[in-house]
Amino acid sequence: MAQLVECVPNFSEGRNKEVIDAISAAISGTSGCSLLDVDPGASTNRTVYTFVGSPEAVVEGALNAARQAFSLIDMSKHSGEHPRTGALDVCPFIPVQNVSMDDCVKCANMFGQKLAEMLHVPVYLYGEAARQETRRSLPSVRAGEYEALPEKLQHDDWAPDFGPAMFVPSWGATVTGARKFLIAYNVNLISTKEQAHRIALDIREQGRGKDQPGLLKKVQGMGWYLDEANIAQVSTNILDYELTPLHTVYEEICRDAEDLKLPVVGSQIVGLIPLKALLDSADFYIHRDRLFIVEEEHKVRLVISKLGLDSLGPFNPKERIIEYMVRSQEDSRLVSLPLQQFVHSVGARTAAPGGGSVSAAVAALGAALGAMVGQMTYGKRQFENLDGVMRRLIPPFHQAMNDLLLMVDADSSAFNSYMAALKMPKNTAEEIKRRQAAMQEGLQRAVSVPLALAERISVLWSPLKETVVYGNIACKSDAQVAAKALEMAVFGAYYNVTINLKDITDETFKMATQKRVLALLQEAKDSTAAILHAAEERN
Repeated sequence: MAQLVECVPNFSEGRNKEVIDAISAAISGTSGCSLLDVDPGASTNRTVYTFVGSPEAVVEGALNAARQAFSLIDMSKHSGEHPRTGALDVCPFIPVQNVSMDDCVKCANMFGQKLAEMLHVPVYLYGEAARQETRRSLPSVRAGEYEALPEKLQHDDWAPDFGPAMFVPSWGATVTGARKFLIAYNVNLISTKEQAHRIALDIREQGRGKDQPGLLKKVQGMGWYLDEANIAQVSTNILDYELTPLHTVYEEICRDAEDLKLPVVGSQIVGLIPLKALLDSADFYIHRDRLFIVEEEHKVRLVISKLGLDSLGPFNPKERIIEYMVRSQEDSRLVSLPLQQFVHSVGARTAAPGGGSVSAAVAALGAALGAMVGQMTYGKRQFENLDGVMRRLIPPFHQAMNDLLLMVDADSSAFNSYMAALKMPKNTAEEIKRRQAAMQEGLQRAVSVPLALAERISVLWSPLKETVVYGNIACKSDAQVAAKALEMAVFGAYYNVTINLKDITDETFKMATQKRVLALLQEAKDSTAAILHAAEERN
C-alpha cells in the first residue's frame, strides 16, 4: 500500500469564501494531494483543511496553500473565537498508512524550514517534532496568541525554530509539528459562553491550573458561543482518543451540564475522524445499553444518534470518516474489485492472486453464510426463545467474515514479497547472502498467512455446530455450504503451507508448522463431518 500522511492546516479565515476556495484550489492542485475536507467556521473565523498524500506531496501541498494565504490573509485585521497566532496558525502532519511518526516529524521540519525561507516568517515546532519540552503542547506555544508575538519574539526563550525572530504583522507566526490523530470535538449547550467555559475548565486535563487539574487526560478545552447556531459549545481537542474516547468526553460534559441544569443539544465533529474512534464509542453504548448490533454501518449510525453528531448539519460517514475517504480516493485491494473482475484476475496469466487468495475469499463466504443463518433465525417470532443464543453466535461469524476478507490481499502481498526477493541482485557474495535471507523471510511470510487463515477458521467450528443445531431449519443447506466452504479453505491453506515449507531451511520452524497445519486440517475434516451429520439429523 502507498505511503499516506494526513496534513490538517488551520488557516485564520472562515468568512471570506473567495479566500477559502483559493486555498482549497492551491491544495487540490498539488500533484499527489487529495483534499478530503474543508471545514470553515464563521464565529471562529477559521477554516480547517484536511488532505492526504505521500510525505513529499503533503509538504508541497501545505507550502502551496501557505503561499496563497500569504497574499490573501491579513492578521492585523483578524478576530474570531478560536485562539490563533498566525494566518496559517497550525499545520500538523499525522501518520495514516505505511508511515511512522518519525516520517511525520521529518515532514514538519521540511515544511517549517521551507516556509520560513519562502515567506521570511517565524515558525515553531510542536508535538512530536518539538525540540524543547516547553513547546510540546500547542496551547503553550500559542500562549498570548497573535497579540503577544511582538514581545515574545524579543525573548531568547521564544526564538523560532525556523525563520527570523521578527514580527510580521500580516502573518504572525506558524506552528507546525507531528502528532497522533486529533479529534476536534464540540458539545452543544443551550447556555452562556461562560457556563460552557466553566464545564471546559472542569473536564480538560489542564483544569483551572496546576493545583486544580481537570478530569480527562489528553483533552484540551474551552467554552465559546457559536453565533451562527445561537448556542454555546464546550470545544475540545481530544489528543489521544484511545486514552480518552469520544463518548467519555460527551458523557462527562453531559454530567456536568446536568449538575448546572443546562441542556445538551448534540455535538459536532470538526474535520474528519478515524473509524476506530466511532466504533469504540459504539461498543461502549452497545455494552451499556445491552444492544445487539454487528454491522459496521449500524454501529456508526448508533454513535451519530447517541452523540447527536448531525445536530448542526448532516453527518455523512462517507465524507467524515477518514478511512472511508481514503478508501474512496484510492483503493486497489483485491477485495474491493467487483466479483467478475476478481475472478478474471485469478484467471489471468499471473502467479497472484492464486490459491491462497481464493481460499481466503471462500473462507469469508463460509463465515458470511454462518452469519446469515444466525440472522435468519434472530428476531423472528417463531424462534424468539433462541434470540439469546443467536446474539452469542452471530458476532463470531461477522467478525471472522471481515478478518478473512483482509487475508485475500494479505496472501497475495506475501507471495509478491517472495517474488521481489527472487529478483534481487546476486553478483557478489554479499548480494547472494542478502538475497537468500530475503527469500527465506519471504517464504516464512508466505507460509504464515495461510496458516493464520486456518487458525482463524478454527474458532468457527464450535459456533457453526451450534448454529446448525439451533438455526432456522429453512437455512439448513446454507449451513452445510458454510461448513464445506470453511473446510475447503483449510485444505487450501494446508496446500499453500506445504508447497512453501519445502524450500525453508529452518528445520525447527518447518517441523512446528507442519505439525500445526496437519492438526488444523484434521480438525476441519472432523468438524465438517460432525456438522453435516447434525444437519442431516434435522428434518
